[in-house]
Amino acid sequence: MTIILMLEEYFRMWDEAKELWEEAEYTSRSLEKYETILPMPTYLGQGYAKDIEVFPNLCLTIGNYLYHDDLHIQKPGGEHPLHFDIALSGKIKSDYGTLGNGCTLISGGGIQARKIDRIDKFDQILSVHIYMGQPLMLANFFPGEDGELLPQLKMLTRNNDWQERIYLKMTPALQGVAQQIINCPFCGITKQVYLQGKVLEWMALQLAPIIAGDRNYKSTTPGFKPKTIDQLHHAREILLSRLENPPSLLELAVMVGVSPRTLKRGFPELFGTTVFGYLCDRRMEYAQKLLRQGNLTVIEVANIVGYSNPGHFAAAFKRRFCITPKQYLKQLSVNS
Repeated sequence: MTIILMLEEYFRMWDEAKELWEEAEYTSRSLEKYETILPMPTYLGQGYAKDIEVFPNLCLTIGNYLYHDDLHIQKPGGEHPLHFDIALSGKIKSDYGTLGNGCTLISGGGIQARKIDRIDKFDQILSVHIYMGQPLMLANFFPGEDGELLPQLKMLTRNNDWQERIYLKMTPALQGVAQQIINCPFCGITKQVYLQGKVLEWMALQLAPIIAGDRNYKSTTPGFKPKTIDQLHHAREILLSRLENPPSLLELAVMVGVSPRTLKRGFPELFGTTVFGYLCDRRMEYAQKLLRQGNLTVIEVANIVGYSNPGHFAAAFKRRFCITPKQYLKQLSVNS
Protein backbone atom coordinates (compact mmCIF):
# COMPACT_ATOMS: atom_id res chain seq x y z
CA MET A 1 0.00 0.00 0.00
CA THR A 2 1.15 3.54 -0.75
CA ILE A 3 0.22 6.34 1.66
CA ILE A 4 -0.12 9.72 -0.05
CA LEU A 5 -0.07 12.79 2.20
CA MET A 6 0.02 16.51 1.67
CA LEU A 7 2.92 18.10 3.55
CA GLU A 8 0.48 19.86 5.90
CA GLU A 9 -1.17 16.52 6.78
CA TYR A 10 2.22 14.92 7.34
CA PHE A 11 3.30 17.65 9.77
CA ARG A 12 -0.04 17.51 11.59
CA MET A 13 0.44 13.79 12.23
CA TRP A 14 3.87 14.49 13.75
CA ASP A 15 2.42 17.26 15.93
CA GLU A 16 -0.32 14.94 17.20
CA ALA A 17 2.25 12.23 17.97
CA LYS A 18 4.31 14.79 19.91
CA GLU A 19 1.27 15.81 22.01
CA LEU A 20 0.56 12.18 22.93
CA TRP A 21 4.23 11.67 23.75
CA GLU A 22 4.28 14.67 26.08
CA GLU A 23 0.95 13.78 27.74
CA ALA A 24 2.31 10.33 28.55
CA GLU A 25 5.45 11.98 29.99
CA TYR A 26 7.71 9.96 27.74
CA THR A 27 9.97 12.92 26.96
CA SER A 28 13.52 11.96 27.78
CA ARG A 29 15.03 13.79 30.75
CA SER A 30 18.47 13.39 29.18
CA LEU A 31 17.69 16.00 26.52
CA GLU A 32 19.54 19.30 26.63
CA LYS A 33 17.57 22.56 26.86
CA TYR A 34 18.43 23.26 23.20
CA GLU A 35 17.13 19.85 22.02
CA THR A 36 13.66 18.57 21.11
CA ILE A 37 12.72 15.01 20.23
CA LEU A 38 9.68 14.10 18.14
CA PRO A 39 8.37 10.53 18.01
CA MET A 40 7.29 9.23 14.63
CA PRO A 41 3.51 8.75 14.23
CA THR A 42 2.85 5.05 14.86
CA TYR A 43 0.40 4.99 11.95
CA LEU A 44 3.31 5.67 9.59
CA GLY A 45 6.05 3.58 11.19
CA GLN A 46 8.63 3.83 13.93
CA GLY A 47 11.46 6.17 14.72
CA TYR A 48 12.09 9.76 15.78
CA ALA A 49 13.41 13.16 14.78
CA LYS A 50 15.70 15.13 17.10
CA ASP A 51 16.02 18.91 16.61
CA ILE A 52 19.09 20.67 18.03
CA GLU A 53 19.51 24.45 17.98
CA VAL A 54 23.23 24.81 17.27
CA PHE A 55 23.30 28.56 16.52
CA PRO A 56 20.44 31.08 16.56
CA ASN A 57 18.41 30.43 13.37
CA LEU A 58 20.50 27.33 12.58
CA CYS A 59 19.15 23.94 13.57
CA LEU A 60 20.38 20.37 13.22
CA THR A 61 17.84 17.58 12.71
CA ILE A 62 18.76 13.92 13.17
CA GLY A 63 16.15 11.58 11.70
CA ASN A 64 15.83 7.83 12.19
CA TYR A 65 12.73 6.44 10.42
CA LEU A 66 11.30 3.16 9.23
CA TYR A 67 7.98 3.44 7.36
CA HIS A 68 5.49 0.55 7.31
CA ASP A 69 4.21 1.46 3.83
CA ASP A 70 5.48 3.27 0.77
CA LEU A 71 5.06 6.99 1.46
CA HIS A 72 4.53 9.87 -0.98
CA ILE A 73 4.65 13.38 0.52
CA GLN A 74 3.22 16.05 -1.78
CA LYS A 75 5.05 19.31 -1.18
CA PRO A 76 3.55 22.57 -2.46
CA GLY A 77 5.67 25.26 -4.02
CA GLY A 78 6.70 28.24 -1.93
CA GLU A 79 9.48 29.84 0.08
CA HIS A 80 12.23 27.46 1.11
CA PRO A 81 15.07 27.86 3.63
CA LEU A 82 18.67 26.93 2.94
CA HIS A 83 19.54 23.44 4.12
CA PHE A 84 22.24 20.80 3.84
CA ASP A 85 21.22 17.12 3.82
CA ILE A 86 22.98 13.78 4.28
CA ALA A 87 21.41 10.30 4.40
CA LEU A 88 23.72 7.70 5.92
CA SER A 89 21.25 4.93 5.09
CA GLY A 90 18.09 4.70 3.00
CA LYS A 91 16.93 6.92 0.14
CA ILE A 92 14.54 9.87 -0.18
CA LYS A 93 13.54 10.21 -3.83
CA SER A 94 12.01 13.36 -5.31
CA ASP A 95 11.15 14.69 -8.75
CA TYR A 96 14.61 16.29 -9.01
CA GLY A 97 16.98 13.69 -7.59
CA THR A 98 17.69 11.26 -4.76
CA LEU A 99 19.13 11.98 -1.34
CA GLY A 100 21.13 8.94 -0.27
CA ASN A 101 22.64 6.15 -2.33
CA GLY A 102 25.94 8.03 -2.39
CA CYS A 103 24.48 11.53 -2.94
CA THR A 104 24.20 14.47 -0.54
CA LEU A 105 22.05 17.54 -1.17
CA ILE A 106 22.20 21.30 -0.73
CA SER A 107 18.79 22.98 -1.14
CA GLY A 108 19.30 26.70 -1.61
CA GLY A 109 17.12 29.41 -0.17
CA GLY A 110 14.48 30.67 -2.59
CA ILE A 111 11.25 29.49 -4.15
CA GLN A 112 10.75 25.71 -4.31
CA ALA A 113 8.69 24.21 -7.11
CA ARG A 114 6.00 21.66 -6.29
CA LYS A 115 7.38 18.18 -5.83
CA ILE A 116 6.72 14.75 -4.35
CA ASP A 117 9.13 13.01 -1.97
CA ARG A 118 8.99 9.19 -2.10
CA ILE A 119 10.23 6.81 0.58
CA ASP A 120 10.00 3.03 0.24
CA LYS A 121 8.61 0.96 3.06
CA PHE A 122 11.08 -0.85 5.31
CA ASP A 123 13.91 1.35 3.98
CA GLN A 124 15.68 2.46 7.16
CA ILE A 125 16.32 6.20 6.88
CA LEU A 126 19.14 7.62 8.98
CA SER A 127 19.63 11.26 8.00
CA VAL A 128 21.15 14.48 9.26
CA HIS A 129 20.06 17.96 8.14
CA ILE A 130 21.23 21.53 8.71
CA TYR A 131 18.42 24.11 8.44
CA MET A 132 19.39 27.77 8.09
CA GLY A 133 16.31 29.93 8.66
CA GLN A 134 17.94 33.02 7.13
CA PRO A 135 20.09 31.99 4.12
CA LEU A 136 22.03 35.27 4.19
CA MET A 137 23.56 34.24 7.53
CA LEU A 138 25.76 31.96 5.40
CA ALA A 139 27.90 35.10 4.93
CA ASN A 140 28.80 34.90 8.64
CA PHE A 141 30.62 31.63 7.93
CA PHE A 142 31.83 32.16 4.33
CA PRO A 143 32.50 35.87 3.79
CA GLY A 144 34.29 37.28 0.77
CA GLU A 145 36.91 40.05 0.82
CA ASP A 146 34.15 42.68 1.08
CA GLY A 147 32.59 40.97 4.08
CA GLU A 148 29.58 39.87 2.02
CA LEU A 149 28.83 36.27 1.04
CA LEU A 150 31.36 34.64 -1.28
CA PRO A 151 30.23 35.27 -4.90
CA GLN A 152 30.33 31.51 -5.65
CA LEU A 153 27.65 30.89 -2.99
CA LYS A 154 25.20 33.68 -3.83
CA MET A 155 23.16 31.20 -5.89
CA LEU A 156 22.14 29.61 -2.56
CA THR A 157 20.35 32.79 -1.39
CA ARG A 158 17.93 33.58 -4.19
CA ASN A 159 15.01 34.86 -2.11
CA ASN A 160 12.22 35.49 -4.65
CA ASP A 161 13.74 33.37 -7.44
CA TRP A 162 13.84 29.58 -7.99
CA GLN A 163 16.03 27.81 -5.46
CA GLU A 164 19.17 25.97 -6.53
CA ARG A 165 19.29 22.26 -5.69
CA ILE A 166 22.78 20.75 -5.78
CA TYR A 167 23.48 17.01 -5.55
CA LEU A 168 27.05 16.17 -4.55
CA LYS A 169 28.87 12.90 -4.04
CA MET A 170 29.08 11.57 -0.49
CA THR A 171 32.71 11.54 0.64
CA PRO A 172 34.25 9.56 3.53
CA ALA A 173 34.97 12.87 5.28
CA LEU A 174 31.33 14.00 5.06
CA GLN A 175 30.11 10.60 6.18
CA GLY A 176 32.47 10.74 9.15
CA VAL A 177 31.25 14.19 10.23
CA ALA A 178 27.60 13.08 10.05
CA GLN A 179 28.35 10.02 12.17
CA GLN A 180 30.25 12.15 14.71
CA ILE A 181 27.22 14.45 15.00
CA ILE A 182 24.89 11.51 15.65
CA ASN A 183 27.30 9.90 18.14
CA CYS A 184 28.34 13.11 19.93
CA PRO A 185 30.03 11.96 23.19
CA PHE A 186 29.53 15.21 25.12
CA CYS A 187 26.71 16.93 26.99
CA GLY A 188 25.75 20.41 28.09
CA ILE A 189 27.53 23.45 26.65
CA THR A 190 30.44 21.24 25.54
CA LYS A 191 28.05 19.31 23.28
CA GLN A 192 26.68 22.49 21.74
CA VAL A 193 30.16 23.88 21.02
CA TYR A 194 31.26 20.49 19.62
CA LEU A 195 28.24 20.42 17.28
CA GLN A 196 28.89 24.02 16.20
CA GLY A 197 32.35 22.95 15.07
CA LYS A 198 31.00 19.88 13.27
CA VAL A 199 28.35 21.94 11.46
CA LEU A 200 31.02 24.35 10.18
CA GLU A 201 33.20 21.42 9.12
CA TRP A 202 30.26 19.79 7.30
CA MET A 203 29.33 22.97 5.42
CA ALA A 204 32.97 23.58 4.48
CA LEU A 205 33.35 20.05 3.10
CA GLN A 206 30.09 20.15 1.17
CA LEU A 207 30.65 23.64 -0.24
CA ALA A 208 34.36 23.12 -1.07
CA PRO A 209 33.84 21.97 -4.70
CA ILE A 210 31.43 24.86 -5.35
CA ILE A 211 33.82 27.44 -3.89
CA ALA A 212 36.67 25.92 -5.92
CA GLY A 213 34.64 26.21 -9.13
CA ASP A 214 34.43 22.45 -9.65
CA ARG A 215 31.28 21.78 -11.72
CA ASN A 216 31.40 18.01 -11.18
CA TYR A 217 28.00 17.95 -9.50
CA LYS A 218 24.34 17.89 -10.48
CA SER A 219 22.45 21.17 -10.17
CA THR A 220 18.71 21.43 -10.79
CA THR A 221 16.81 24.69 -11.18
CA PRO A 222 13.42 24.83 -12.92
CA GLY A 223 13.71 26.43 -16.35
CA PHE A 224 9.99 27.11 -16.62
CA LYS A 225 7.61 29.68 -15.17
CA PRO A 226 5.64 28.64 -12.08
CA LYS A 227 2.41 28.37 -14.10
CA THR A 228 4.08 26.02 -16.60
CA ILE A 229 5.48 23.87 -13.78
CA ASP A 230 1.96 23.59 -12.30
CA GLN A 231 0.69 22.49 -15.72
CA LEU A 232 3.42 19.87 -16.01
CA HIS A 233 2.58 18.52 -12.54
CA HIS A 234 -1.09 18.42 -13.60
CA ALA A 235 -0.06 16.39 -16.65
CA ARG A 236 1.76 13.94 -14.42
CA GLU A 237 -1.29 13.62 -12.15
CA ILE A 238 -3.46 12.84 -15.17
CA LEU A 239 -1.07 10.08 -16.22
CA LEU A 240 -1.10 8.62 -12.71
CA SER A 241 -4.90 8.58 -12.66
CA ARG A 242 -5.14 6.98 -16.10
CA LEU A 243 -2.43 4.33 -16.18
CA GLU A 244 -4.76 1.86 -17.86
CA ASN A 245 -5.96 4.24 -20.59
CA PRO A 246 -3.60 7.24 -20.83
CA PRO A 247 -4.18 10.12 -23.24
CA SER A 248 -1.91 10.65 -26.22
CA LEU A 249 0.82 13.27 -26.00
CA LEU A 250 -1.30 15.72 -28.00
CA GLU A 251 -4.42 15.04 -25.89
CA LEU A 252 -2.42 15.47 -22.69
CA ALA A 253 -0.98 18.77 -23.91
CA VAL A 254 -4.47 20.09 -24.71
CA MET A 255 -5.84 18.92 -21.35
CA VAL A 256 -3.26 20.90 -19.36
CA GLY A 257 -2.89 23.87 -21.72
CA VAL A 258 0.69 23.55 -22.95
CA SER A 259 2.27 22.58 -26.24
CA PRO A 260 3.47 19.01 -26.93
CA ARG A 261 6.98 20.48 -27.19
CA THR A 262 6.73 21.83 -23.63
CA LEU A 263 5.68 18.38 -22.40
CA LYS A 264 8.63 16.80 -24.20
CA ARG A 265 11.06 19.34 -22.67
CA GLY A 266 9.43 19.61 -19.27
CA PHE A 267 9.16 15.98 -18.22
CA PRO A 268 12.91 15.21 -18.50
CA GLU A 269 13.75 18.44 -16.67
CA LEU A 270 11.25 18.05 -13.82
CA PHE A 271 10.85 14.28 -13.56
CA GLY A 272 14.06 12.93 -15.09
CA THR A 273 12.46 11.02 -17.96
CA THR A 274 10.20 11.39 -21.00
CA VAL A 275 6.40 11.37 -20.83
CA PHE A 276 6.37 7.80 -22.13
CA GLY A 277 9.21 6.80 -19.80
CA TYR A 278 7.40 8.23 -16.80
CA LEU A 279 4.17 6.43 -17.73
CA CYS A 280 5.98 3.15 -18.27
CA ASP A 281 7.90 3.40 -14.97
CA ARG A 282 4.72 4.11 -12.97
CA ARG A 283 2.89 1.26 -14.73
CA MET A 284 5.66 -1.18 -13.87
CA GLU A 285 5.86 -0.03 -10.25
CA TYR A 286 2.09 -0.46 -9.93
CA ALA A 287 2.31 -3.86 -11.63
CA GLN A 288 5.00 -4.96 -9.19
CA LYS A 289 2.80 -4.03 -6.22
CA LEU A 290 -0.18 -5.89 -7.70
CA LEU A 291 1.92 -9.01 -8.26
CA ARG A 292 3.22 -8.76 -4.71
CA GLN A 293 -0.34 -9.00 -3.39
CA GLY A 294 -0.40 -12.57 -4.73
CA ASN A 295 -4.07 -12.77 -5.73
CA LEU A 296 -3.81 -11.81 -9.43
CA THR A 297 -2.43 -13.55 -12.50
CA VAL A 298 0.13 -11.97 -14.80
CA ILE A 299 -2.53 -11.45 -17.49
CA GLU A 300 -4.88 -9.76 -15.01
CA VAL A 301 -2.12 -7.42 -13.84
CA ALA A 302 -1.17 -6.63 -17.45
CA ASN A 303 -4.77 -5.60 -18.19
CA ILE A 304 -5.04 -3.46 -15.06
CA VAL A 305 -1.96 -1.43 -15.96
CA GLY A 306 -3.05 -0.99 -19.57
CA TYR A 307 -1.38 -3.80 -21.57
CA SER A 308 -3.66 -5.89 -23.78
CA ASN A 309 -0.67 -7.91 -25.03
CA PRO A 310 0.89 -10.01 -22.20
CA GLY A 311 4.12 -10.36 -24.19
CA HIS A 312 4.56 -6.59 -24.41
CA PHE A 313 3.85 -6.32 -20.67
CA ALA A 314 6.39 -9.04 -19.84
CA ALA A 315 9.04 -7.31 -21.98
CA ALA A 316 8.41 -3.93 -20.32
CA PHE A 317 8.50 -5.49 -16.84
CA LYS A 318 11.80 -7.24 -17.58
CA ARG A 319 13.36 -4.01 -18.90
CA ARG A 320 12.40 -2.29 -15.66
CA PHE A 321 13.26 -5.01 -13.11
CA CYS A 322 15.54 -7.41 -15.05
CA ILE A 323 13.13 -10.27 -14.35
CA THR A 324 9.91 -11.45 -16.03
CA PRO A 325 6.55 -11.19 -14.19
CA LYS A 326 6.32 -15.00 -13.96
CA GLN A 327 9.83 -15.24 -12.53
CA TYR A 328 8.95 -12.50 -10.06
CA LEU A 329 5.85 -14.41 -8.89
CA LYS A 330 7.89 -17.57 -8.53
CA GLN A 331 10.51 -15.69 -6.52
CA LEU A 332 7.82 -14.32 -4.20
CA SER A 333 6.39 -17.81 -3.59
CA VAL A 334 9.83 -19.18 -2.73
CA ASN A 335 10.53 -16.36 -0.27
CA SER A 336 7.11 -16.49 1.41
